[in-house]
Amino acid sequence: MKPHPRTSTALTVAALCAAAVSFAPEAQAQARKDNTVVLGMVLEPTTLDPTMAPAAAIGEIVHFNVLEGLTKINLDGSITPLLAESWSIDPDGKSYTFKLRKGVKFHNGEAFDSADVKFSFERSKAEGSTNKAKKAVFDNISRVETPDPFTVIVVLNQADGNFLFRMGENTAVILDPKSAATTATKPIGTGPYKFDVWAKGASVTLVKYDGYRNALAVKMKKVTFRFINEPAAQVAALLAGDIDGIPRFGALQSLKQFQGDARFSVVAGGTEGKTIVSINNKKKPFDDVRVRRALAAAIDRKAVIDGSSEGYGKPIGSHMVPSDAGYIDLTGANPYDPEKAKALLKEAGIALPLNVTLTLPPPEYARKGGEIVAAQLAKVGVIAKIENVEWAQWLGGAYKGNFDLTLISHVEPLDFTIYSLPGYYFGYDSKTYNALLAQYNGSADAKTRTRLIGDIQRQLATDSVNVYLYQLPQFAVGKKQLKGLWSSSPIFANDLAALSWQ
Repeated sequence: MKPHPRTSTALTVAALCAAAVSFAPEAQAQARKDNTVVLGMVLEPTTLDPTMAPAAAIGEIVHFNVLEGLTKINLDGSITPLLAESWSIDPDGKSYTFKLRKGVKFHNGEAFDSADVKFSFERSKAEGSTNKAKKAVFDNISRVETPDPFTVIVVLNQADGNFLFRMGENTAVILDPKSAATTATKPIGTGPYKFDVWAKGASVTLVKYDGYRNALAVKMKKVTFRFINEPAAQVAALLAGDIDGIPRFGALQSLKQFQGDARFSVVAGGTEGKTIVSINNKKKPFDDVRVRRALAAAIDRKAVIDGSSEGYGKPIGSHMVPSDAGYIDLTGANPYDPEKAKALLKEAGIALPLNVTLTLPPPEYARKGGEIVAAQLAKVGVIAKIENVEWAQWLGGAYKGNFDLTLISHVEPLDFTIYSLPGYYFGYDSKTYNALLAQYNGSADAKTRTRLIGDIQRQLATDSVNVYLYQLPQFAVGKKQLKGLWSSSPIFANDLAALSWQ
């Protein structure tokens, strides 16, 4: 979600590309013959335990690969069995009975059974848990029953129509009680790959788990994730053959170059990323809705999309993306209107210039978008000092509530529930919103839930909690022979078992 000033290196993107081409013969874009693959990632996670930290980058490495949950969320957003082979739901929507797969083993040799599910969910629910789904998902679990080793009954306090989806997110992976404590640095799961080594600052390597229940279908013997957050370096690494693909390619200005190169494949898709200017609602003067509305009116979504995402990305007006069920277009609720922004600031009694800090994490959409946002704010008298930070600094600073404004993409699906969390970094606290969310969570009726999810989006837009910009696009760029890269992200994961060389 996100250090120095943006690329000050003497090599421009074009120069880096030229340098790469000079030592990158065509063979370097061919398939690796040893069934290994090297993938590029923008961000390096600070931990490999997705049940105890908020970063989507964790799931990009371990989810589905090392660690598995009861259900699986597929590329098209559908939900299918994973560690649970089937399930049934009581009519009141509060009780889920899962039948578990038999014969599954953790990488340390321990057998998987219902006790592991109970342990994992109670660990995430426990006081002191930092699981980002704790309040929305695990605190709603009344109890977990294990009538036999391969049956789990999860009883909820309130019905949750999204529960099967939540069981497929990385926050709900199942851990072995004997190894759970060391998951942050040495994750052990039931997936098709085992953790091998983490070279801090450089890469994480996974190796095929021969004891996997469907090992013959897993083609890649070793997968290495290399961390490359500079877009120019991503381009150079691809052209040089140092990496085989980037599922979430960040150098959008170079897309046409790869689209025109027969050695590579470029596939476009969308993500759950709600790209927003987050506002510290607890901090003056942002606790005044007129000031927040002024910020929204000062920012031209199209200019941000054009300048930071090469024109790719669909505008949004609340905390959902167009591909979400129940999405409504609220871009007209707080349209671009600099004169209105000035009037709102005057009405709120703001003395200009208003000096604020805009904290920007490493991804290019944030760094480039932040420069555009700062320039637009300046036109209405809001002077935004840009503060570029590393990802760990963002998590330890802005995400802890120490910020004025920050530009970030929230990539977790259906995560509008975060607006009800006490102490969440936005600092938003609305009884009206919380009541709407409670009604939504408590209803099992599809029509009622659709109506309420519309009301939820409208309330966030009315309160101008944040400045809602656009849906983060996704481009998977890789060698032509590499098949199976996810081109969209219903969740931020990389299904390595689907990869193959052809």
